[in-house]
Amino acid sequence: MARYLGSSCKFCRREGMKLMLKGNRCETGKCAVERRERHMAPGMHGWRRGRNSDYGVRLREKQKVKRYYSLLDKQFMSYFDKASRRKGNTGENLLEMLEMRFDNVIYKLNFAVSRKAARQLISHGHIHLNGRKVDIPDVSVKVGDKITLKNSDRSRNQVKAQLSANPNFTPQAWLQLDADKPQATIVGVPTREDVQLVVEENLVVEFCSR
Repeated sequence: MARYLGSSCKFCRREGMKLMLKGNRCETGKCAVERRERHMAPGMHGWRRGRNSDYGVRLREKQKVKRYYSLLDKQFMSYFDKASRRKGNTGENLLEMLEMRFDNVIYKLNFAVSRKAARQLISHGHIHLNGRKVDIPDVSVKVGDKITLKNSDRSRNQVKAQLSANPNFTPQAWLQLDADKPQATIVGVPTREDVQLVVEENLVVEFCSR
């Protein structure tokens, strides 16, 4: 499976906002967006970037969503095609589908510090879905699914350490978390308000529908 191996921070700089690609590091002074000399876009001509065209504005919104969920272009367009065939608002359908990706759910449960770390937990077999090991990060969860940990001290200690680092953490309403075991249940579907990325999804739909 293809994956991006370059710097994650340049994505945040290019979009001009924190995409939370490195977890807690993004909340510190080490964040590239926070550092004064890194406010400009990456590249030697980043400081010259002027006003975007209508096409450029829509492209940036699409890239923002794609990078936030760490998707490749082909993966993103596959989600868009599925969202466009569903009833309702295509943009909201797209965000809902991306929110219900397995790796995003593990991150939203605070089992991992970032989506990248969540994918590593999943691919290494530490997380079980409905009692079975699932090592594919882009599996879609559904209401009623139960998420548990592999029966090993290493798996439990790794997740409990992350949970204990954020004792005041409260999951979103569509997720039910039992931090003592730890395990979780999908009890609903994420709403537009549950998406923590600031994005105009209608512009994403316009770009992908052109």
